[in-house]
Amino acid sequence: MILLRNLTFARNGQPLVEDASLQLHPGWKIGLIGANGSGKSSFIALLRNELHAESGDLELPRSWVVAHVAQETPALPDAALEFTLDGDIELRIIERELATLEASSDEDHDGHRVGELYGRLGEIDGYSARARAAELLHGLGFSDADFVRAVADFSGGWRVRLNLARALMCRSDLLLLDEPTNHLDLDAVLWLEDWLGRYPGTLLLITHDRDFLDGVATTIVHVDERKLKSYTGNYSQFERERAQQLALQ
Repeated sequence: MILLRNLTFARNGQPLVEDASLQLHPGWKIGLIGANGSGKSSFIALLRNELHAESGDLELPRSWVVAHVAQETPALPDAALEFTLDGDIELRIIERELATLEASSDEDHDGHRVGELYGRLGEIDGYSARARAAELLHGLGFSDADFVRAVADFSGGWRVRLNLARALMCRSDLLLLDEPTNHLDLDAVLWLEDWLGRYPGTLLLITHDRDFLDGVATTIVHVDERKLKSYTGNYSQFERERAQQLALQ
């Protein structure tokens, strides 16, 4: 669970949210909305430890793996499929250790450790990792021929898609997405909406695409007048409830 207690945070000395208390439960798909500059991206930065609170507490389980989409992609020589697979850090660590152990001489070969690693590979569904990475790339519009192309060969918009695929490849407990539908065509947007609907972890999503928000979010957190308030339901349900509140006021 993500727990906020009397949380206040700011950017460049400018207060964004003050004295916010909130509980966000595992498995929730949260749409974070508010005016531009209200603090949405700063809240994601807080969750990633890139920004520190002025006061109060922000807690999330230490064991959670947090995934996000990188903002930049260097002109790497790595093939697109390999770049995507790098999103599963534990998988890559196991693969490297296995390669080292299996390349060692017989007297240095640690059979027990090799067995442990192959066991863990099975536990994390590592044997199907390449198939899962290929599914992600297909869903985001890449062809089979693109899988072996170097990251450096793709344009900026397609590199954004590669970054998204890499984030989705991570076996995360918390997925942070800031405008993920940018640079996606309609087919890719619909595919991503379906994929996020099946995502088992906690999702925190910022997007201006209201239809996408309606299709994904089960909870809305509204940043308004330096406060955070949660609403059950998607964006359309939030709009109706918010309109009723304003009418009562």
